[in-house]
Amino acid sequence: MDLSGALWLKSSRSSGNGGNCVEVADNLPGVVGVRDSKDRTGPALTFDPTSWRAFVRSVKRS
Repeated sequence: MDLSGALWLKSSRSSGNGGNCVEVADNLPGVVGVRDSKDRTGPALTFDPTSWRAFVRSVKRS
């Protein structure tokens, strides 16, 4: 999956002290990318937008 045009956004829940953070890119058609903010050149997970929305809803309910 080519994520070179991704606009990565850091989680609003992340702290400024280098903690465990994720970045999400949802600007690409048909795919949402998720990566570790401390390893920006490392692997990224990809999800279809429907699955990503279901995941986020589930986490918010927890």
